[in-house]
Amino acid sequence: MSVSLRLSRGGSKKRPYYKIVIANSRAPRDGAFLEQVGTYNPLLAKDDENRVRLVEDRVKYWLGVGAQPTDRVARLLDKAGIKERVATVNPAKGEPGKKAKERAEEKAEKAAAAIEAAREAEEAAKAAAAAPAAEEAPAEEAPAAEQAEG
Repeated sequence: MSVSLRLSRGGSKKRPYYKIVIANSRAPRDGAFLEQVGTYNPLLAKDDENRVRLVEDRVKYWLGVGAQPTDRVARLLDKAGIKERVATVNPAKGEPGKKAKERAEEKAEKAAAAIEAAREAEEAAKAAAAAPAAEEAPAEEAPAAEQAEG
């Protein structure tokens, strides 16, 4: 039977209160446990002495016989100075997922295509504006030449 140190939730809705318990790892979160070795009240200030209460000798005993703490309980034990916890590093924590990256690339491609289409339209408008001016100039000169002759 694998045994773990973990939190068992109590309290009412939006007012959590946890018991730190020794339980079979396959038992439900709030189900049967072997022993209660402390409490954790996350609503209290971080510097409050009643936020985390532990029965240190029982925690050390259970750690000695092979009980594995969950991540949160390991943090609490590290803060209490009972068991040192190795900090984990997750370099990909802030990176978006694969699908999000694909969506961002598609969005960038669409934006680039829209910018290119706007540039082409602007160049076409400039060319259209320049072309009639060139065609109008000789047309204006022709009637003026006719008036000079007549």
